[in-house]
Amino acid sequence: MLVLDIKHLNKHYEHFSLKDVSFQLEKGYIMGFIGINGAGKTTTIKSILNLISMDGGEIHVLGKNITQHEVELKQEIGYAFGDINFYSRSKIKTLTNVVKSFYRNWDDETYRKYLKKFNLIEDKKIAELSTGMKVKYSLALALSHGAKLLILDEPTSGLDPAARDNLLSIFQELVQDGEISILFSTHVTSDLEKCADYITYIHDGQIVNSAEKEAFVDAFRLLNGTKEQLELVKDRLISYKTNSFGFTGLIHTKDFEPSPGIVSAIPNLEEIMIYYSRKEEAYV
Repeated sequence: MLVLDIKHLNKHYEHFSLKDVSFQLEKGYIMGFIGINGAGKTTTIKSILNLISMDGGEIHVLGKNITQHEVELKQEIGYAFGDINFYSRSKIKTLTNVVKSFYRNWDDETYRKYLKKFNLIEDKKIAELSTGMKVKYSLALALSHGAKLLILDEPTSGLDPAARDNLLSIFQELVQDGEISILFSTHVTSDLEKCADYITYIHDGQIVNSAEKEAFVDAFRLLNGTKEQLELVKDRLISYKTNSFGFTGLIHTKDFEPSPGIVSAIPNLEEIMIYYSRKEEAYV
């Protein structure tokens, strides 16, 4: 079953546009949503949540159109982010009492379970929580009203490695029973290499690729060779960097023809994003 189905999403601003954005997320999986700042991640997420009006396309959550069933579907969507900057002087229990009033399926027993699991103390003020604890509190709120789709926007940003690893384990636990799905927007691509099942990469308002993680990475190769060898492959490279030893460049696997002396390797997500973001720049 498709939890999220985005078809031909378009949104136009004066200096930026989402152009024909389409991708799908199946039930019970984690999808990493990556792209540099300004690529269109936030605009896409706001469209999913119907916080901005689309200029074209359709978004279905759990099989229903978000614009036609917004109130109903927002009972099924949980949104967690790297910080909580509202009601910061209020205690956790005060904010919870505000939030729970919006959800007809709110379950106090589930909420108490996650408070205990995440070591959250209700009498603490929001301002007293660490960044990691704020994310856990956001998750506790989302899970307590039975959300089936979790949208995590930079949830691990600014966390130390131990806190990040702890959160990633929680995300993986949440999808284990196949009932919850996660769309995970982040700049920390190493996190996605640990926990994501699928990767969707947006660049300049367009989807570069959306695929199972291993297939996504396998669609690219990172090449190393001499400056003389660069001339043999330059026209096929997405982008490249040169140094005193030669060059390093990214290429689509389908465009790579093995050549003596040119070393190829499978790139990581960060390398794909770095080199792809250079494609419009002048080669150096």
